[in-house]
Amino acid sequence: MGKTKSIFVCTNCGMEAPKWIGRCPSCGQWNTFREVTGFSGRTSGSKSFSRNMAEPFRLSEVSPERLPRLDTRIGELNRVLGGGLVKGSVVLIGGEPGIGKSTLALQVALAMNDLKVLYISGEESVEQIRMRADRLKAGSDHCYVLSEVLLENIFSHLEKLKPDVVIVDSVQTLQDEGNESSPGSISQIRDCAAQLLKFGKETGTPVLLIGHITKDGSLAGPKILEHIVDTVLLFEGDQQYFFRILRAAKNRFGATTELGIFEMLHEGLREVKNPSEVLINTNNEELSGISVAATIDGIRPFLIEVQALVSTAAYGIPQRVSSGYDLRKLNMLLAVLERRAGFKLAVRDVFLNLAGGLRVTDPAIDLAVIAAILSSSLDKTVGKKRCFSAEVSLSGEIRPVSRIESRIREAERLGFDEIMISAAHGRINLPAKKDIVMVKVNRLEEAVKLLFG
Repeated sequence: MGKTKSIFVCTNCGMEAPKWIGRCPSCGQWNTFREVTGFSGRTSGSKSFSRNMAEPFRLSEVSPERLPRLDTRIGELNRVLGGGLVKGSVVLIGGEPGIGKSTLALQVALAMNDLKVLYISGEESVEQIRMRADRLKAGSDHCYVLSEVLLENIFSHLEKLKPDVVIVDSVQTLQDEGNESSPGSISQIRDCAAQLLKFGKETGTPVLLIGHITKDGSLAGPKILEHIVDTVLLFEGDQQYFFRILRAAKNRFGATTELGIFEMLHEGLREVKNPSEVLINTNNEELSGISVAATIDGIRPFLIEVQALVSTAAYGIPQRVSSGYDLRKLNMLLAVLERRAGFKLAVRDVFLNLAGGLRVTDPAIDLAVIAAILSSSLDKTVGKKRCFSAEVSLSGEIRPVSRIESRIREAERLGFDEIMISAAHGRINLPAKKDIVMVKVNRLEEAVKLLFG
């Protein structure tokens, strides 16, 4: 083993330096260098999965091939991954404690019943994993479990078992004996992740890593961890709601615009294949302050309920509270309402909420937000069978949004009679016989007059 030495590593980008530096020359961040020890001339625990030396090719000589993928048997996860697990890929799943990362990983291990899966846990015993598997009520003859943190021992088991899929819970608990720093440190996470990446690429085995996050919501460990892996999935959700959102922050084998929705139940995570039916109110009573927006996340259109409450400011300073919608965008729309439509809301409290605890950034939700706010302020309903899909500009113009045909078809499928969209949309390719009326408006004032007279 080489001589142990101490170096300084940037916690943001992973750059190494022989001494402490105030500002990182690589990423430009201040006070990010931390001293780490245990670096040696070589890593004693590194396993060698030898292969022939690669040769350079002309790009035109390389034949394009579809990447072989493994079906996880979980449709929402396949959607976010881009069609399934790519052989030899390394996928990192991050999320808050208790959000359901381990449950999702174990459901993947139990669902892939035609493959040999090794589930490695450094946080739970094999008995605890069995208890969770019994709660999930799934077969486990093909799934092997291992409670281990030493990377050298893990590689020994991998060589003997030769699994088709490897799941590690979590990467922060792994320890390489060739590195003297403590588990969870920058150098340990980096070295363990790099060796697992080497194993996955050279054996063609997909590896799923579970990672922790920090208080600000970023993945714990060095930023280089996200660069090492092929795919970064973020598991989000509010502890007060049952819904969980799976998003791709990075994906070398697919798009990062896809969205997977799950519902947390006692028996585990259930796929929500039709989010529109659970995100809109099924109550037959019409209520003020409620509107429905036709939005899109990735390639999936769905309808979501927008709830607003406008009341007199009780403490002198009006409050602006938003859940699931950008607060700055809400303040902008309130200013547009006051300037372009003449509604004085500057001295009133405005509370906005999107159903289900989801966070939506699609600009097509703007008109639905304005409709819900005015409905609450005037105490008039907008109609249960009417929905909205349009962006509102600072000038009060109702602007068009992308993929309007998909939004209209989703609204029609759910039984809505009318959808309000921008008049700037040209010819809309829909079946000649349709059961939904498209109301096109140019200006905000026109939309307000049609809704409330």
